[in-house]
Amino acid sequence: MPAPITVIIPTLNAEHSLTDCLTALMEGVDAGLICELIVSDGGSEDATRIVADAWGAQIIEGAASRGGQLRRGCAKAKGEWLLILHADTQLAQGWTGPVIAHLKGRKAGWFQLRFDSTGFAARFVAGWANLRSRLGLPYGDQGLLLPRTLYQSLGGYPDQPLMEDVAMARLLKGHLTRIDCAAITSADKYHKAGWLRRGGRNLWSLIRYFAGVSPQDLAKAYSK
Repeated sequence: MPAPITVIIPTLNAEHSLTDCLTALMEGVDAGLICELIVSDGGSEDATRIVADAWGAQIIEGAASRGGQLRRGCAKAKGEWLLILHADTQLAQGWTGPVIAHLKGRKAGWFQLRFDSTGFAARFVAGWANLRSRLGLPYGDQGLLLPRTLYQSLGGYPDQPLMEDVAMARLLKGHLTRIDCAAITSADKYHKAGWLRRGGRNLWSLIRYFAGVSPQDLAKAYSK
C-alpha cells in the first residue's frame, strides 16, 4: 500500500525553524505514512530553499501569500491525504499513532496546540486556541490533516495573505475533528510582541475579518 500523506509547508525566511519541523516528520517516513514533501516558498531571502532541497522536498515558488502558497502546494500533491504544517510547528513525538487512527475516517483533523514555552501565558493562550478549535475554528499553527478529495470538493485555499486558515475552517464546518496529539509551535512572536498584545491583536484581526474587512487590509495592518 502506498504512503498516503503529502506534507505541504508554506515558507518565508524559515531556515532556522524548518529543520526541526522536518526532523519531527521522520517518524512518519519511518512508519510509511509520508509519500512526498512539498515546500511552497514565498520568496525567501535566506537559506530556506537550500534546507528544503537538502531534505528532498519538492519546492514551489511564488508570491508571498500564505493562502496562495498553500493553494499552489496542495494543487501539486499526489497523496490521498494532505498534511498542512507551518514551518515553525513540530508534531509531538508519537504523532503517527493518532494520525493512523485518524486516517480510518474521512474527516479533517486538527492537532492540539502547545507552545515551546512554559508559564501561565503560554498555557492560557494554548488553552483558548484548543477551545476555539473545538468550536470549529482551528488556526494554521495547529496543523491540518484532511483527505485530498474533501479539500478539492471545497475549492481549496483562497489566495489571500491572511486568515486563509479561518476561511478553510469555515469551509470545513461539520467536517472537523480533534487529533489526539500536540502540535508544538514556536512562541517567538509572542515573546517579541508580548503575550497579551499578540493575543489581543490576533483576536481583533479575527473580529474584523468576520465583520467583512478584506484579508489584504488586515495583512497591511498586521504587518505594522
